[in-house]
Amino acid sequence: MILEAQGDFRLPDEAATRRLGQAVAHVLAPREAICLKGVLGAGKTTLARALIRALTNAREDVPSPTFTLVQFYESERLTLAHFDLYRLATPDETMEIGLDEALDDGAAVIEWPERLGRRLPHDRLDIELLIEGEPPAESRLARLTPHGAWEGRPLEF
Repeated sequence: MILEAQGDFRLPDEAATRRLGQAVAHVLAPREAICLKGVLGAGKTTLARALIRALTNAREDVPSPTFTLVQFYESERLTLAHFDLYRLATPDETMEIGLDEALDDGAAVIEWPERLGRRLPHDRLDIELLIEGEPPAESRLARLTPHGAWEGRPLEF
């Protein structure tokens, strides 16, 4: 099914979250960012891993960059930087970790993008993951908000 990359999408299980990551990976272009928002445990890293593996290979080791702040991956189409900004205290610290350079050379997946303040990339897709229901039957709602080059872009999901 082809849908515009905007609006709310129900993700009833982890497999649906992975499918969303794969769909986004197929249309991600250089100089663009995917900004993942949500509380701890909402599925940001699951979505990021699926996106990265769709670009590289299904067995790619994708550790969470919580302590390293950034991990880089090479694919045939582009270089992808995976940022986890949870530990940053101010938007100025983003200048030190190479976000601008990563977007000059490729694309980025950014967890905790609110740490960037006003330094959010112009061409980005914001994906907010919301937890619905109670364990063990909880599901997710993905709220997609496109900016810049992402506006009007379709996703095959």
